[in-house]
Amino acid sequence: MDLKSPISTVVPSLDGPVLQVLADAEVGLSGRQIHKLAGSGSVAGVRLVLQRLAATGLVHVDDLGNSLLYRLNRRHLVAGIVEQLANLRRTLVDRLTDEVGRWRIPPVHASVYGAIARGDGDLDSDVDLLLIRPDQHEFEDAVWETQVTQLMQTVVDLTGNAAHIFELSQSELAGHLATEDAILNDWLSPTLHLTGVPLVDAAHQPISVH
Repeated sequence: MDLKSPISTVVPSLDGPVLQVLADAEVGLSGRQIHKLAGSGSVAGVRLVLQRLAATGLVHVDDLGNSLLYRLNRRHLVAGIVEQLANLRRTLVDRLTDEVGRWRIPPVHASVYGAIARGDGDLDSDVDLLLIRPDQHEFEDAVWETQVTQLMQTVVDLTGNAAHIFELSQSELAGHLATEDAILNDWLSPTLHLTGVPLVDAAHQPISVH
């Protein structure tokens, strides 16, 4: 999946980025505004896409005299599918949250960072996840490793992208926090929280294992 433009998985042409912009917008936008936000093609190419989509009824065009504003027709039969495709990043986060939430040994903290959190990357980008495991000797390492391995496979199944998991214990995280390790910048901003406590609190959070 293209992590910058997930909708392009199904709509690989310029239509994909244009529909992404329209699905995210709450007001009408000019062709130039849509081109800038889409970050693809040319202004002329974007306008051709908008004209074609308008002909299908999926896009409404408001004529303001000296400019045309385009907006997604959310009553169109296809609009719901477009919105679902435009929200694939959020859907991925929700699916991962659901899976990690069912773990027998819950992480102290779990989040997604890197390309998918920034909204950039491409087809070859990894899905980067940060997991903070509890500092408890009584839990079985095999159970934790099985959970992590399954999570990595889930990422591949959902996106086609490889998962890169950075895993730390609570005590290891405390060491990074104490030294203000530069890698914390990657983990803290931007990030998409999955489950557990905020990262800055994770080093000292008591966790019970069921």
